[in-house]
Amino acid sequence: MNILRTADVMTQRLTDLLKPSGLSPTQYNVLRILRGAAGKGVCCGEIGERMITRDPDVTRLIDRLEKRNLLTRSRSKEDRRFVSIHLTPEGLELVNQLDEPLEKWNRKLMQNISSGEMKVLIELLEQLREGM
Repeated sequence: MNILRTADVMTQRLTDLLKPSGLSPTQYNVLRILRGAAGKGVCCGEIGERMITRDPDVTRLIDRLEKRNLLTRSRSKEDRRFVSIHLTPEGLELVNQLDEPLEKWNRKLMQNISSGEMKVLIELLEQLREGM
């Protein structure tokens, strides 16, 4: 229960940090996934697989971000069933602007944990996920 409680507190703080930008943590995660694709298109299924938290409605999430002109969709000419999602310049600018505030938040969050403790924490959390 302590892990769930900690995750909830962290999620709420992240939500508060992202609120001025009009993004939820899940929307921010999508923008980071697309930025990581370095200009290559990503399909909905791949975004869903790479999400930190599972969102059953990735299409609706993409719709909201597209309405804000933060990403675009395009159909493949070879296979019209394949829809490629790309970050717009506005989306890239927004996600880049959030790097510094999130890095500061992350440093503050981890200020009392040594690098050795962090390594152990990561290993333990990975073991928990593998056992599920």
